[in-house]
Amino acid sequence: MVNKHLFKTAKKFLPLIGLIILIFLVYKLGLEDIINAFLKIHPIYIILSISLIFPRILIRNYAWRIIQKEQKIKLSFWESLKIFLIGYFYGSFTPGYFGQMMRAPYMKEKTGEPYGKLFVNVFIEVILRSISLQVMIIVGAIIIVIEKNQPLVLYFAMLYMIILGVLIIYFTKKQRGEKTFSKLIKIFIPKKLKHHFHDFIATFYKDFPTFKSLIVPFLIGAITWVIIFSQEYIFVIALGLPIPFTIFLFLFPIANFVGFTPITFAGLGIRDLTAVGLFTFMYPEIDGSDILVVSLMGFIITDVLTGFIGFLLSLTETRDKSYKIFINS
Repeated sequence: MVNKHLFKTAKKFLPLIGLIILIFLVYKLGLEDIINAFLKIHPIYIILSISLIFPRILIRNYAWRIIQKEQKIKLSFWESLKIFLIGYFYGSFTPGYFGQMMRAPYMKEKTGEPYGKLFVNVFIEVILRSISLQVMIIVGAIIIVIEKNQPLVLYFAMLYMIILGVLIIYFTKKQRGEKTFSKLIKIFIPKKLKHHFHDFIATFYKDFPTFKSLIVPFLIGAITWVIIFSQEYIFVIALGLPIPFTIFLFLFPIANFVGFTPITFAGLGIRDLTAVGLFTFMYPEIDGSDILVVSLMGFIITDVLTGFIGFLLSLTETRDKSYKIFINS
């Protein structure tokens, strides 16, 4: 009972850690300097960054559609785009972007496909982008080793990549995956819910895509990351910071990845702290307040504004709220 109460308390307050970090960061860097940095940005740079939202979401939706077709999930391009943006909205205010999985219930209503299959479809799209981001992080870590002789980030990046690779190879084998999930359900899931979870995972491997079919979505996922970091780099240009595009392109993913830590909303606070620490370490002549503004503007445009589009679309959806994840799964 004590553990349950502790878990609920942690669940409620952990996401606030990022906000506390951000407040501390603003205090340390100086509110006046941060405001001055914001005021340096000409509106044309903001408009230019916003304009890249649309090609980014269209390209990412196209990549997701390839995975959908491979799994025989029948959605039109515009249905898929709408569901993607609604999921983006949920992801933009949930720790670790976990809200992206809310795509599955909307897909269920449009397709009637089992929840397990839809969950895996969304998960594959997210994981592919995570892998492409990790590749960029490894390149960034190599840059840090070359420039500053600091290999720690590279060690962590390689370790994470190895662990992720082992898990992917392990769970893509249906027999192994189902056996492992069954054991986990037996140990951790209450008796009255066990059969619901068994039904849920029973469809995980339905129309599971081949590795070969995921190469193109993986490469396209990398393109969308380049667009995201380009949107943020526009503010580096606006502030006149001496950071080359290629360096920014491979270093900022490190801060972005740290932002996936589920102690904050969409990386707010912890991503900013990492970005400030990383770039002031690489470029001591740059003010931390400028880097914070770059990070926050990136958050506002790539997360908040894009998520707001999804919010508006969610108002037009009449999803049956009575749907349960484990009914007709």
